[in-house]
Amino acid sequence: MQLSITDKTRLKVRYGSWALITGASSGIGKELAERLAESGLNLLIVARRKALLDELALEMRKKYGVEVVIVEADISLPNGIDEVLHVAQNLDIGLLVASAGFGTSGLFAESSLQEELQMVQVNCSALLALTHYFSKIFRNRKRGGIILLSSMVAFQGVPYSANYAATKAYVQSLAEALYHELKPFGVDVLAAAPGPVESGFSTVADMKMSMALKPSDVGVPILRALGKTSTVLPGFLTKFLVYSLRTVPRWGKVRIMQLVMGGMTEHQRKV
Repeated sequence: MQLSITDKTRLKVRYGSWALITGASSGIGKELAERLAESGLNLLIVARRKALLDELALEMRKKYGVEVVIVEADISLPNGIDEVLHVAQNLDIGLLVASAGFGTSGLFAESSLQEELQMVQVNCSALLALTHYFSKIFRNRKRGGIILLSSMVAFQGVPYSANYAATKAYVQSLAEALYHELKPFGVDVLAAAPGPVESGFSTVADMKMSMALKPSDVGVPILRALGKTSTVLPGFLTKFLVYSLRTVPRWGKVRIMQLVMGGMTEHQRKV
């Protein structure tokens, strides 16, 4: 799926000249980084794996002729956020894409507390810190955009992925509220809530996913939706799964998600 010339022009004019993307080394973050570079925006890309960032930066410079600055940082740590903001303050950032995140799965009581807390730090606290910083800048400038990566699991509790779904519910709620708070100041906020996507996520979360979308299936719909709505459900599969549950009471959604996630994590509970 490709952006049209009109799409690219709109992104460059409204959000240029620099975009900051966390989690840019793989998955949706990498896809969004490439689509933004294709639109002519310079990139500040953030991730923990410098080798992958270097590779992406070289490719984007050669392919699209944009400037690319990399920050190797672990945003689960306070100094990681400080490193990102230290570099960002010297660039004309007009678009924040908070794509960094990871998930866990299985029985919550049997999980690692340290890992669960780290997930809250990356998925919620780091996202909050960056969003708060750029919300003030964009509001004062009367221009800017913020994309927060939510998920289709954000709309109800999800057994066997309880804490991950809870972090995404936080992101979804924050984005929906900020959409209305910042809109009068010319700042666009979007919650991107995809379904299963092929990336390193399933490996980290130890989940067996089927019918997963590719990052290339969701990047363009996300960028097209920015500035037009508060939430986007990118990809046909995502829309089908979410819309089919709309008339189901919340307790029923939780039960359905228990069955779905139970199948994806069954291998973890076999003795």
